[in-house]
Amino acid sequence: MEQGLWSDAARNSYAVEDPKFEGQGDFATNAAMVIAGCEKKATGKKINPRQIAEQLADLLGKENILFSKVEVAGPGFVNFFIKESVWQSVIPEVLAHGETYGRAAEKNGQRVLVEFVSANPTGPLSVGHGRQAALGDAIARLLAASGYEVDREYYYNDAGRQMRVLGESTRARYLELLGLPHEFPEDGYQGQYILDIARGLVDKYGDSLKDVADVTPFKEAAERAIFVDINQTLTRFDVAFDSYYNEHSLYENGLVDDVVSALRDKGLIYEQDGAVWFKTTEFGHDKDRVIIKSSGEPTYRLPDIAYHREKFRRGYDWLVDIFGSDHIATVPDVLAGVRALGYDDSKVTVILHQFVTLMRDGQQVKMSTRKANFVTVDELLDEVGTDATRFFFLMRKADSQLEFDLDLAKKQSQENPVYYVQYGHARLVSIDRQAMEKGVARGELGTASLSLLTTPEEQKILKAMAAYPGLVLDSAKELAPHKIVYYLQELAGLFHSYYNKHKIISDDAELSRARLWFCAGLRIVFHNGLTLLGMSAPEHM
Repeated sequence: MEQGLWSDAARNSYAVEDPKFEGQGDFATNAAMVIAGCEKKATGKKINPRQIAEQLADLLGKENILFSKVEVAGPGFVNFFIKESVWQSVIPEVLAHGETYGRAAEKNGQRVLVEFVSANPTGPLSVGHGRQAALGDAIARLLAASGYEVDREYYYNDAGRQMRVLGESTRARYLELLGLPHEFPEDGYQGQYILDIARGLVDKYGDSLKDVADVTPFKEAAERAIFVDINQTLTRFDVAFDSYYNEHSLYENGLVDDVVSALRDKGLIYEQDGAVWFKTTEFGHDKDRVIIKSSGEPTYRLPDIAYHREKFRRGYDWLVDIFGSDHIATVPDVLAGVRALGYDDSKVTVILHQFVTLMRDGQQVKMSTRKANFVTVDELLDEVGTDATRFFFLMRKADSQLEFDLDLAKKQSQENPVYYVQYGHARLVSIDRQAMEKGVARGELGTASLSLLTTPEEQKILKAMAAYPGLVLDSAKELAPHKIVYYLQELAGLFHSYYNKHKIISDDAELSRARLWFCAGLRIVFHNGLTLLGMSAPEHM
């Protein structure tokens, strides 16, 4: 286009991708076919795509520093073959940056608030919350690595019906422990943890609370104990939050009433059948939604709208919400509320993750033995460990159902994808150790003959290493940590195959030095990728 051979119509419309088959180069583009189509549409002039492809190949073939060959294929694809020296140059780049390789050099000026977990303090974190914790933390790490200023927030409600039932459940167990008459709520919380909290109250207060009709002291005691448990689980899972936001404060500070008033002023509120309705049909929805029930109790939509308005008021440029798929019905209404209040709802990205099914011996694990009628994150961590739990939670796209194979997650073999990836890093550390034991030194990087790294396996690995920074950026933009998991699995496969085929340390001193530097760079990429997922990079396995 810059050469004046074609118009600007096709700019940014074509793709440069990895070819589908071996022997088709390192990259391929459909630019010639896109240009031909755009030229015909813009000028009415018909051009043969192969003619354009040949012109492109001729122009690009003059870039002797970058390409070893550029060829035309099929109806007009252009295949690029990158020089070996270009891929070899990635090693000094990786080593120069070390642990920052793949991270943005500077902040991009964008503030992002990532809200995740957000479990009410009514019980231990379930496996579903665990998937959300792994997703949210990995997404926050990706965004931070890509130059965003990231805050992590946990939103919860310590009031309302759920909390009242929690207090009633705790009081019933307290009276039960005292051997006194009690009535357990029909939909009360049944878990062992409620009995443990009640036992703590007996130990602290004896029977002095037996005649207290108000559930508040029982609710508050349960909330405190459960939040301690939640925070201990999150700490164990290496998940930390910058802030906690209490839904109740939205009511205390009049922010919920203010939203209703603002919507009413805009003519988007009406009353019918004793309830208050939000005109979501004004925003393309099939029907209007109740935001305050006839009982006077708000639906979930109302405080969520108020909360998101406060997020914008705090100056964030991008809001990322990570919820369970059970939120699917309320999300469009909240976004409509945000838009109705004058904020740009396109700056809100909602990730709805699907549920987790735990499998053991090919059968679904349905019940917990200790806590309640669900498996807790702590139980999962006890059984398979933090790294395996994180890796398995991140192995699939958020909107995919996840089958968590407990037996596979515990295997100390290459069948286990976690072990397979981490063993790649440990094996690289071991190679360095062996070199030291044999007295083989890498020497100075500048004196290493990296040009000896010419095997097809080495070239594939070098190409993968070079792709890592772009992958991090793309994964952050798409909020897709599973792409890093896929990458590490592919990289581990390439390395283990290479290791089984080629000697790193051999009688050829120059080749050994080059391959040791190659391994040093690869080790950094493994380390950085695992760290980005919140996992350890073990040196022994």
